[in-house]
Amino acid sequence: MADPLSVIKHAWGLFTNTNNKNPTVKPEGSSYTISPTRPRFTRGNERTIVTSVYNRIAIDASTMDVMHVRLDDEGRFKEPIKSNLNNCLTVEANIDQTSRSFMLDIVISLLDEGCVAVVPVKTTLNPNNTESYDIEELRTGRIMEWFPKHVLVRLYNDETGMYQDITLPKSQVAIIENPLYTIMNEPNSTMQRLIHKLSLLDIIDEESSSGKMDLIIQLPYIIKNDTKRSQAEERRKQIEDQLRGSRYGVAYIDGTEKVTQLNRSVENNILKQVEYLTNLLYSQLGLTQTIMDGTADENAMNNYYNRTVEPVVSAIVDEFHRKFLTKTARTQGQAIMFFRDPFKLMSVTSIADTADKFTRNELLSSNEFRQIIGRKPSTDPKADMLLNKNISHAPEELDGYDKNNQKNQNEKSNNKEKEDLENVKR
Repeated sequence: MADPLSVIKHAWGLFTNTNNKNPTVKPEGSSYTISPTRPRFTRGNERTIVTSVYNRIAIDASTMDVMHVRLDDEGRFKEPIKSNLNNCLTVEANIDQTSRSFMLDIVISLLDEGCVAVVPVKTTLNPNNTESYDIEELRTGRIMEWFPKHVLVRLYNDETGMYQDITLPKSQVAIIENPLYTIMNEPNSTMQRLIHKLSLLDIIDEESSSGKMDLIIQLPYIIKNDTKRSQAEERRKQIEDQLRGSRYGVAYIDGTEKVTQLNRSVENNILKQVEYLTNLLYSQLGLTQTIMDGTADENAMNNYYNRTVEPVVSAIVDEFHRKFLTKTARTQGQAIMFFRDPFKLMSVTSIADTADKFTRNELLSSNEFRQIIGRKPSTDPKADMLLNKNISHAPEELDGYDKNNQKNQNEKSNNKEKEDLENVKR
């Protein structure tokens, strides 16, 4: 038990610290009322309903687990690597963003702009001098200009709190292009046509709700000369003054005058075109209305993940694998991979049936499946064995399995110690 006097002596409170009368620290750099690193839409996309499509795809893509991993000799996943790059991909990418918010930023910027740059802003060694460096922080940036071997990237500088344009070699920057570019970002693509039609529909709505009366007054005389036109203009102003000065918007006219109301709904096909383009866009993206409102079944969600989300995440991971890992690292079995939990879309009944099939066919152990459903591992040694629990096994089999398992664990620990020694020597 800790000494109470020691606890009192070393305890610290933000508002009760007697050594610091003013607990606040004067910050440096520019200040903002909202987070400057928050992704913002361009070209007016934030004023249309397509932002819900961007946000839906980005949220689903950010649920993928992207990791820096080690592969075995057959190119299969072996184990995650404890590196700064893996920390960026699984914990925090920079001082402002977690790994998930960072992936959300990448996907939203990618879908909105068509191309996004991911830049290592902090590394263990200078990338201009060597390729053997570890990445400590990553940030997304907007590509402002393209050169044959360089790009001009606009990045947020967390030291000054300002955005800064920096020219960087393409070999040091992950340049990710939207695989759905022809559908979403081309000038005449389905998405851009839908955005244009939505803006036209907004203009019509604003005009119809602008408060105009849209009246035509038929006067009892023919307006063909300047005198009659001036009289008609004067009469129009009189009626406007009456309506403006009246409490309830009531005016009077002569018995020989007639009024025609024009602000009735005018039929147009813009709304039908919007509905047609929305359905066409959904079909091209592999989306449905049930996916957007959260009522889609398992087959629809799998189709959506395979046709829409997986190409976007694959484009990101492939570029990370190409730019952030050297050829030596790739030959040593290092890779950037993503994983999706297929059990999130399953019901409790389906999970129970799947658990029985996976454990009975020795694909997953009981403890591995307990991790999937969020339960702590069982202390029973059989829970870690890849054995069919529906078949009785001889004690010799279980002993042999335990010995082989212990041997594999010892080999893994020895290999880990050798790798640690090699890293220390380097």
